[in-house]
Amino acid sequence: MKNICVFCGSSSGDNPAFANAAEVLGRQLAKNNIQLIYGGGKVGLMGIIADSVLGSEGKVVGIIPDFLMKKEVGHMGLTEIHVVESMHVRKQKMAGLADAFIAMPGGYGTLEELSEILTWVQLELIKKPVGV
Repeated sequence: MKNICVFCGSSSGDNPAFANAAEVLGRQLAKNNIQLIYGGGKVGLMGIIADSVLGSEGKVVGIIPDFLMKKEVGHMGLTEIHVVESMHVRKQKMAGLADAFIAMPGGYGTLEELSEILTWVQLELIKKPVGV
């Protein structure tokens, strides 16, 4: 497994355990030479996990829609960043690059991303592991 997509919040949430878990997961991905694929944000759990991977000398690929990039929430220190035209294209690209998926705490967007991937797995459009 070379690439894992992590769905998580653009907020850190109220529980410090969420931020800690993102930091730990980021270090583990880098330690195991697994590239992070994620939503491309610099804020919340997204920013924490990306910074953790990068700080541990790992690689991070961000996929962010243009409208979010224009709101200045894109992480400019990534190994690679892809600015795409829509949330739908973002999900397609993340799914195409990932060998597996992990969902961490987040909001409705995280839930929606996880639900779509689980649907694709159920319909056998993709055959990749998913962890929550």
